Amino acid sequence: MADYAVIALGGKQYRVREGERIVVDRVPAEPGDTISPTVIATGGAEGISDGGSVTAEVEEHVLGPKITVFTYRAKKDSKRKMGHRSRLSRVRITGIGG
Repeated sequence: MADYAVIALGGKQYRVREGERIVVDRVPAEPGDTISPTVIATGGAEGISDGGSVTAEVEEHVLGPKITVFTYRAKKDSKRKMGHRSRLSRVRITGIGG
C-alpha cells in the first residue's frame, strides 16, 4: 500500500496523499467527474517505486486571487495597468494504488 504518490497534472508535479485536496490549473473535466492523472512515482514504508495508479475527483472550478501587473517607463509618460485571475480546479485525491 502506497502512502503517497507524485503525480503530474497541468504541467506541474504534486506530492499527494489519499483524501488530500489540491488546487491545480483548470482541468478539462466537469465537477463530479473522476480523473486519473499521470503517476510518476509512489512511495511508502516499502520504498519508492515507479508507476502505480491514482484516482481523483474534480470538486469545483474556482478563480485564483486577482493579480495586478503595472508597467512603467521612467521619463516616457508610459504606464499600463493590467490584471488577471487564474482559472483553477479544486481536486480531491480519492485513491492511490501501488
